[in-house]
Amino acid sequence: MLNVRILLLFLALVLAAGCDTAYYGAWEKVGVHKRDILRDRVEAAMASQEDAKEEFRSALERFESVAGTQSGDLKDAYTELQATYDDAESRAEAVRSRIKAVDAVSGDLFKEWAAEIQQISNTRMQADSRRKLKTSQAAYQGLILSMRRAESRMQPVLTAFKDQVLYLKHNLNAQAISSLRGELKVIEGDVARLVAEMEESIRKSQIFLKELSASGSA
Repeated sequence: MLNVRILLLFLALVLAAGCDTAYYGAWEKVGVHKRDILRDRVEAAMASQEDAKEEFRSALERFESVAGTQSGDLKDAYTELQATYDDAESRAEAVRSRIKAVDAVSGDLFKEWAAEIQQISNTRMQADSRRKLKTSQAAYQGLILSMRRAESRMQPVLTAFKDQVLYLKHNLNAQAISSLRGELKVIEGDVARLVAEMEESIRKSQIFLKELSASGSA
């Protein structure tokens, strides 16, 4: 237990210093390699996308609920929508961070994999490793593009949410609620597209993880 705590502390210091080589080296000492880190990060990205998808759905429901608010309750409505926006923004930032982490380790993994192939003297084994590398790279490109598409869908929804929150804050009156009702159809369409992209990204993540496991050791 003590050794694990020391390792975790060391990794935290390495991350703070931004030294990827030392970070990977520390994990490899306990048998955790880049492909394992990539797998963990893809799974974490999937989880964050699932959370964000549900958060945006929930946020839309709260915005729809507030659209029926009477003018006397507008201050409470503003407070609720501000909290809703903050939660959605937090989930979106988690997704952005997870995707960035996935992209970072994948680049390092593929670079190492390609370099190690050159060290294989057996031509048959070298060709097989190269084939597996290309297959994994192709699968990854599909995955990261899907993740980026889903990520890009978040900001328009967040912008629409924020516009409504700020407008309501500046106009605590019935006119603001009327504006919210008018914008809901647009927001609903944005959220629907976002959810669809998230689900597609999650599906591709699952496929990629299966292909990564089938590709053999890097």
